[in-house]
Amino acid sequence: MTFNDYLRYVQQEATSEEAHAVRAWMADPSNAPLAQEWLKQYAELLEQEEGAAAEMPGFEAIQARLLAQLGLAPAEPATRRLSYWPRWAAAAALLLGLLTGGAWFWHSAHRLPLTTVATANREQRTVLLPDGSTVQLNGHSTLRYAADLAQQDTREVWMEGEGCFSVKHLPDHRRFVVHTSAGFNVEVLGTTFTVYRRHAQARVVLLTGKVRVDFADPARSDQVVLEPGELLETHDAQPQLIEHKAVDAALYAAWTENRLAFNETSLAEVATRLSDTYGVTVTLDTPALAQYKVTGTFPIGDLEAMLQFLEKSFPLTIQRQPNHFVISAHSSSLSQ
Repeated sequence: MTFNDYLRYVQQEATSEEAHAVRAWMADPSNAPLAQEWLKQYAELLEQEEGAAAEMPGFEAIQARLLAQLGLAPAEPATRRLSYWPRWAAAAALLLGLLTGGAWFWHSAHRLPLTTVATANREQRTVLLPDGSTVQLNGHSTLRYAADLAQQDTREVWMEGEGCFSVKHLPDHRRFVVHTSAGFNVEVLGTTFTVYRRHAQARVVLLTGKVRVDFADPARSDQVVLEPGELLETHDAQPQLIEHKAVDAALYAAWTENRLAFNETSLAEVATRLSDTYGVTVTLDTPALAQYKVTGTFPIGDLEAMLQFLEKSFPLTIQRQPNHFVISAHSSSLSQ
């Protein structure tokens, strides 16, 4: 990501794909320092173009209205923090950060510390959030949240990888939002669902309750409401396509019980799940293998049992190398 990419986006000159990439980059709190610097540079560019412009009319009213729409209380610290810019430039930068969905900007301006929890390959961890909600993280996943999450008007967390959320419903009905780098956020009140974000794709599967998925890109659907047993999936390569369908939700949450569960799942998807779960590379040496369908439930702790099942169920062999498995079709099956 470069400043020119960001500039094209804020000047509304970016393509849909470029805009999606910028929003995904902005959704990662680790990019907050650089993003704030770019906000400052953009404000300075505006100042150079406009000269010593008058103050932005109605700044306080506009700011208050936007913060109210975002479910955030107006805050003096954010204004003071930007006061060394020309007042109109500070207003432009602040409003720009809010309008582009930069939740990281809000947290950075208020200096709220973010707690980061990360898991290694094959590691699972259950995180108890300050508001009483729980998140079960799958291997190679990261969760970030503010230390004062329980006091926030809108409870917000950021996640990459895969996690199963059990959100506590609060008496005052405060929202709970999961931010992803896939260009959408998941908003809930009290419910259980899984979020998956890897390999340039993202998926939400609802187990209980109800969630709403809000998209940052106005060219996509404004929002999609999921009912229990429904899935929503997107792919970065085709951001305009949204898959929304009914599924067996238990299959997508089986990992929370240390199981891998498949039901007529393509071998290509099985290979991806093995890679995600064990931190290994799984290669199919011919495209035809991807069409094999796998059904069964396997303990996560016994990878070898899974590999042996595949070899016995299909005309294939698996070469076992350190952290790399190559799945090949039997020569007899290729000649048929």
